Amino acid sequence: MQKGVEALRCVIVDDNPEFLDTAANLLGRQGISIVGVAKTSAEALTCVQEHKPDVTLVDIKLGGESGFHLAEQIARGVVQSPVILISTHSEYEYGELIAASPALGFVPKEDLSPEQIRRLLEAAGPRA
Repeated sequence: MQKGVEALRCVIVDDNPEFLDTAANLLGRQGISIVGVAKTSAEALTCVQEHKPDVTLVDIKLGGESGFHLAEQIARGVVQSPVILISTHSEYEYGELIAASPALGFVPKEDLSPEQIRRLLEAAGPRA
């Protein structure tokens, strides 16, 4: 982590426990502070409200739940957080849905990195 740069506080939402562990460890070692993880939309909403993260990473497919719907709930919630959608599927498969969502953007799981997260946050500009 760069000197003088505060660690981003992040919540990760994914129904795959192995991915949650891997992503939390990877991002944590690279200067992202993982303040919470969730496997369902209900857990995610509680986690976002409790931890007030700088960014929330949301898997597009959460078992039988929709990451797009969760992104809308987070964007319109009492406690809001910027959302970045993630998936093992390509952006091409979900392009229109990603563009229509309140999410800042999309990162394929295999490309997930602090640089990608910061790039999307910077492109969105300062939060109101």
